[in-house]
Amino acid sequence: MEFLVRFETRLPESLSSEQVAELKAAERERAVQLRQSGILKKLWRVPGRRATVGLWEADDATVLHEALASLPQFPWMDVEVEPLATHPQEK
Repeated sequence: MEFLVRFETRLPESLSSEQVAELKAAERERAVQLRQSGILKKLWRVPGRRATVGLWEADDATVLHEALASLPQFPWMDVEVEPLATHPQEK
């Protein structure tokens, strides 16, 4: 099942620049793992914001949630998920 996932990350200002760099590196590493597993299909940045739009694929919403929750920055993400259905013209 495919999902359109939008999220915006708002890291606390209390984090040091070193902590932010560590979180970004860990996030990148986890995203690579999710791509390799086939769950994360495609990502786009939203210009001017710390926001992302992505195409994800998972067996169900629970599996998707587990993948999203495994992201190191998840505690600071505002996430919106839209399940997608195949359009009749795509068959």
